[in-house]
Amino acid sequence: MYKMPKIILGVAPTKRGFLSMEEAKRQKDAFMAVIRGIDSDVVDIVDIDDLCENGILTADYMNPAKTTQTIQNVIDRFVKAKVDALFIPHCDFGEEQCSTAVAAALKVPTLLWGARDERPNTFEGRGRDTQCGMFACSKVLRRYNVPFSYIWNCETDSDDFKNGYDSFIRVVNVVKTVRSLRIAKFGARPQPFMSCMDNVGELATRYGITTVPVSPNAVAKKADEIIAGGSDEFKAYAADFASRFETDMPKEKVERSAAITMAVEQLMEQNNCTVGAMECWTATPIFGVPVCPTMGELADRGYPLSCETDVSGAVTMAILRAVTLNRQSEFLADLTIRHPENDNAELLWHCGPFPYSLKNQDSKARLVGGQESFYLKDGNLTVCRFDEVDGKHYLFCGEGKTTTGPETTGTYVWLEVDNWKRWEEKLIFGPYIHHVGGTYGSYKKELREAARYLGMIFDDASEQGIASL
Repeated sequence: MYKMPKIILGVAPTKRGFLSMEEAKRQKDAFMAVIRGIDSDVVDIVDIDDLCENGILTADYMNPAKTTQTIQNVIDRFVKAKVDALFIPHCDFGEEQCSTAVAAALKVPTLLWGARDERPNTFEGRGRDTQCGMFACSKVLRRYNVPFSYIWNCETDSDDFKNGYDSFIRVVNVVKTVRSLRIAKFGARPQPFMSCMDNVGELATRYGITTVPVSPNAVAKKADEIIAGGSDEFKAYAADFASRFETDMPKEKVERSAAITMAVEQLMEQNNCTVGAMECWTATPIFGVPVCPTMGELADRGYPLSCETDVSGAVTMAILRAVTLNRQSEFLADLTIRHPENDNAELLWHCGPFPYSLKNQDSKARLVGGQESFYLKDGNLTVCRFDEVDGKHYLFCGEGKTTTGPETTGTYVWLEVDNWKRWEEKLIFGPYIHHVGGTYGSYKKELREAARYLGMIFDDASEQGIASL
């Protein structure tokens, strides 16, 4: 089972030198308590408590050399910790010179926010002017070409702050995942599927994505070894796999499917790959069984696999896995037919590779000809597709909900959206193929933000593109 590496978040609270330290510390203690309770299972926070008074970065106007050294100490702390992202919360107006220097040095996704002031200034004393400072800091960040995200000026204990912080963590995980991605490419694309051609060199150059070739013969050989070894682990997994599906397949074929799954997982681990692109139906004679169940099973074990050696599809699945913080499985589907009665619904289908964990509890799980057969659970879906043409990379994304529709073969779900015609137009003019990824939940805004950091062209399904005739 794959375990997601933790996100390392550097937090550098900031304050204006002449404003109240007591009030700044109160603000800092409040928001630190909140963020330490959000996504704590996947985030390690690196603070600056021992580097600055009360752990708050500020400027000493009377001693510029001291300020410069303090800034450098903070930078060194975050560099040594290898932070994946930076959070600059404003305790009051803040110091844009300090914040910008740290952000410009790190060049990681950066989050800007400050708690909403309770009241305006009085004759007795000046308040915090947090929003004013955020405006100032944002301009300087733009001046220094530092890409950043922000949460609008809101209360520390508000859902807006909590949800915004959580969204940022998801964005960071997508960016981190893409920039460290290693894809196991099992075999070649099916010869007729020119749509599955991918420029793996461009992926390496642009994002640092490594594609590792693995022979289907290596999978078959390892599966043979697993069956011959007859380990308790294999027997237990084969029995569990068989218990979840109705089938008339011979026992040895069911066991072979289980062995293929274990073989692929082991080869991915050996090659340090977290996602794969699988030659499937064209390699069935090599594997000895259809490999569809393997793709569904491994998605549930944290290793998404795309069909038909679709490398861009594998990137798509990795993006979807990352935006959920690795907490749920995703699926890769064909866009196949429009709903016979609902003009805004579409069949998301494939011959049997969807994760068992996403099965509707009312759907019977079967193995038919070695391929899974069931329909997916009800809920809201985020659908996206990463793709490339002419050296430009695109991320299509839209949201919808499941709906009822006619029964069919394989694994499937009916998706209803606000305007299918607009979706179809977007997908047709592309540059997208018939494969899209899906995950449960609403993540379009996070994927839009991640695309901005990664330099991808974000293609919103809800916005009008080139129109059909």
